[in-house]
Amino acid sequence: QVQFLESGGGLVQYGGSLGLSCVALGFTFSDYALNWYRQAPGKERELVATITRAGDNTVYPASVHGRFTVSRDNVKNTAYLQMRNLKFEDTAVYYCDVPQIGRGQGTQVTVSS
Repeated sequence: QVQFLESGGGLVQYGGSLGLSCVALGFTFSDYALNWYRQAPGKERELVATITRAGDNTVYPASVHGRFTVSRDNVKNTAYLQMRNLKFEDTAVYYCDVPQIGRGQGTQVTVSS
């Protein structure tokens, strides 16, 4: 059974840092690239990070480049999203997604003043 278990969301102050985790179960994690998306109320879903199967290449949009870092541990079947210098516009539900496999339920990140 495919499962994605996300954790690490919460309330953080403007300019602060937060780390998210995504444990993937039920499939061969190392065979797939992984994406992190976010969606804020009333806004389109936004891709914020992509990491290749081996974790040797990452891609970010300009909105988070230099502030977000995606990584993975294929032994632990876990992906991470480290976020720093958080801004109000980073407030959203974040979820991990593996194309053709599925995605998690999401974890809320709220940036406050």
